[in-house]
Amino acid sequence: MQSNPFSFELYNATINGKIWQPKTTPKAIIILVHGMGEHIGRYEKSVIPHLVKNDFAVVAYDQFGHGKTSGKRGHNPSYDAVLCCITKVIVQSNATFKSAPLFLYGHSMGGNVVLNYVLRRKHPFKGVIATSPFLKLAFEPPKWKLFLGEILGKIAPSITMPNELNPNDISRIQAEVDAYVSDPLVHNKISPNYSVKFIETGKWAIENAHQLKVPTLLLHGTGDKIIDHKATAAFSKNSNGVAEIKLFDGGYHELHNDLCRNEMLNDISNWLNIQLEK
Repeated sequence: MQSNPFSFELYNATINGKIWQPKTTPKAIIILVHGMGEHIGRYEKSVIPHLVKNDFAVVAYDQFGHGKTSGKRGHNPSYDAVLCCITKVIVQSNATFKSAPLFLYGHSMGGNVVLNYVLRRKHPFKGVIATSPFLKLAFEPPKWKLFLGEILGKIAPSITMPNELNPNDISRIQAEVDAYVSDPLVHNKISPNYSVKFIETGKWAIENAHQLKVPTLLLHGTGDKIIDHKATAAFSKNSNGVAEIKLFDGGYHELHNDLCRNEMLNDISNWLNIQLEK
């Protein structure tokens, strides 16, 4: 599976990404936004091949402080800067594919980003997919750490701390956990601009889901110990039917790397095809 690299400068960082194309003219373009501490390379063995095989092109990039994008690991300049990345990638996609339909797909932290993007900004997307979106943590962080994060966010926003996530919680498949742990581009660093701000924006998204106007597919596992699937259900309920949800019984955080991945990936491609028929 071939890919073409691209990059752009934003907030004094070099954002690196790739474009994957099917052999035929793509039915649509999927802009993919990855999760916390990881990078787009982790989607090259499941999500991206499945989409390309089904005649979709994929445009993905490493977010601030992640993967091959420059900058301090686990930190971003601001939440607005994170959203601006999507705007820049839309321009990249349009330059490459002209008038093809656009969809937005985000996982975990990326799920928070894509949902907030379509709620806060004018956009060209025909649909949105969010898997295990970071709207609310499935565990309660220590109150002292949240308080410290809020203070540091004001006086030292670039300082990073361990995110305290257990790698065993990403998948029920041990090989996937092992691959995650041994990946040199995976890290556990997180700054207040990613922790405190994403908790705030996740809460805001749930409270403002009634403003959602674009068809949205939400996928979440009930066994997710990292992100609360009930918060995803609350977003769906508040969207007044615009966002449909499917819960995978016992599914862990990375559904695309879990026991249910084939079913989940088929759900995504089937939903995309339905949206294109409308």
